[in-house]
Amino acid sequence: ELTRKEEMARRLFMSQGITFTVYSSGEGIEKIFPFDVIPRIITASEWSYIEAGIKQRLKALNLFLNDIYSNQFILKDKIIPMDMIYSCQHYLREMHNLKVPHELFVHIAGIDIIKDNDGTFYVLEDNLRTPSGVSYMLENREITKRIFPDIIPQNFVRSVTHYPQLLYKNLAALSPRHNSNPNIVMLTPGIYNSAYFEHSTLARLMGIELVEGKDLVVDNHRVFTKTTSGLQRVDVIYRRVDDEFLDPLVFNPGSLLGVAGLMSAYRMGHVAIVNAPGNGVADDKATYIYVPDMIRYYLNEEPILKNVPTYHLSNPDEREHVFKNIEKMVIKKTNESGGYGMIIGNAATQQELEDYKKTILLNPREFIAQPIVSLSSV
Repeated sequence: ELTRKEEMARRLFMSQGITFTVYSSGEGIEKIFPFDVIPRIITASEWSYIEAGIKQRLKALNLFLNDIYSNQFILKDKIIPMDMIYSCQHYLREMHNLKVPHELFVHIAGIDIIKDNDGTFYVLEDNLRTPSGVSYMLENREITKRIFPDIIPQNFVRSVTHYPQLLYKNLAALSPRHNSNPNIVMLTPGIYNSAYFEHSTLARLMGIELVEGKDLVVDNHRVFTKTTSGLQRVDVIYRRVDDEFLDPLVFNPGSLLGVAGLMSAYRMGHVAIVNAPGNGVADDKATYIYVPDMIRYYLNEEPILKNVPTYHLSNPDEREHVFKNIEKMVIKKTNESGGYGMIIGNAATQQELEDYKKTILLNPREFIAQPIVSLSSV
């Protein structure tokens, strides 16, 4: 019966085009999103604990971003090494002293949570730039309801269908014109992006326009969409374009994905950008090591959710320990996300591990290591 349900789910995912692409695989082929017919159960008490921990974490991370792009008290007080921040690829000097709407840098976050065999929840990493995946959660729930029509109502499972409405409300509140019907657009790199399914799905569910950089123009430090009836001012941009491609006048001059002059409009407060540029300094995997310290520093609280033990390979002693135990480690690039630039010790060949060590030694700052965690299957 479970095999039949699994095949039914696979057909539904395929027929509805619920796919993603991982280009690092060398294939660039669309794949069906993985679906397990046996759902993972999170109890109400477990969720309350996770929710409180995530809220605490995001509050501290947002305070960190406000601080790091202004007074930098956390650096002056030597809580975080100054050179680690300034060497971060995603630290944007262009954001220094820029007043973001409502002092909010992080509007949407993807906090990766794992549960070990002992039942302890850990934060594996923070995704604060252009986190992706929520549309698959929504579709996953809808397909679960179709193949197991009695499970959801009989077990008092919390609904997730209101997510698009909450997201729209979040975005609308950021409109610089404080108007009742703001013009919100979703900026996508285009149809060849691995998460384009999500971009189109969320735009449709929120009832907002899905646009590419070529559909927008900046005039007099204001952003407009080009329409057949003329220019229409944009209030909020929910962008899924990486920082370096947002504005060719400020970042990558060869970018065709962004909008020339966008950062000027943003700096002058005429448009809101979600998430704020520059968030990558907070979800850099070297910065992750210091999030518990941020919570203590900014909130005067103990962290609710633990970090996975993490080694920064710029530290010679930690690097030596990792190299000696590399078969038991997961090693990641500090500036990557979505599994890119990662190697799993017990799944790699000896030659691959030796080659990876050589790569690490070229620039140890760019790598962290975490022990392989035995994950709970329930």
